[in-house]
Amino acid sequence: MMIKKSHRVAIYTRVSTDGQTCANQERELRAVAERKDCEIVQVYTDRGISGAKGRDGRPAFDALCKDAVRREFDIVMAWSVDRLGRSLQDLIAFLSEIHAAGVDLYLHVQGLDTSTPAGKAMFQMLGVFAEFERSLIRERVMAGLARARKLGTKTGNPFGRPKVDAKTETAIKKLLLRGVGTKATAAAVGVGVGTVVRIKRELGIEVQPRPSKASRTA
Repeated sequence: MMIKKSHRVAIYTRVSTDGQTCANQERELRAVAERKDCEIVQVYTDRGISGAKGRDGRPAFDALCKDAVRREFDIVMAWSVDRLGRSLQDLIAFLSEIHAAGVDLYLHVQGLDTSTPAGKAMFQMLGVFAEFERSLIRERVMAGLARARKLGTKTGNPFGRPKVDAKTETAIKKLLLRGVGTKATAAAVGVGVGTVVRIKRELGIEVQPRPSKASRTA
């Protein structure tokens, strides 16, 4: 690990239920930072929040991203990749955002440190895998469209949804890749939630299933 002295460190911890604690995550990460004689400037904690939620559903994570852009620290430390999100796309989007601000990432369980040559190489490989994942999704979508046409479905829009223009679709993708949630993205761009969900799936971003009618009325 190449975290250097005088580096300003931000720690991010998260647990999915109120019955869990972030204490162990924070203690281990503090120990790493202290061994390197780094200054811990802030600890961001989301308690009782699923990693499947978008950035708008995780207040501490949202604050972390905003402070990273302001360059209020040099490196983000988290216990594991699944504390940051639940998909490869989530990780790539987060890494891209903080790297653009000149901030590095350290993941304790995976031993990933993007301030090292090996960590930078791993980040590049993650980008390759993410692109591969998007390509597979595009291929499946095109195959589905081809099947629909073969079965006689109208070719203009085989799934019966109004198609948004390229500019709107680009705006939706940018918001999603920044971690903005489904409803917030739909409201910001002025489209239906279904359109955002479709584009989210095409990007390979995990879509949280809607609760059943029984659970909503319980």
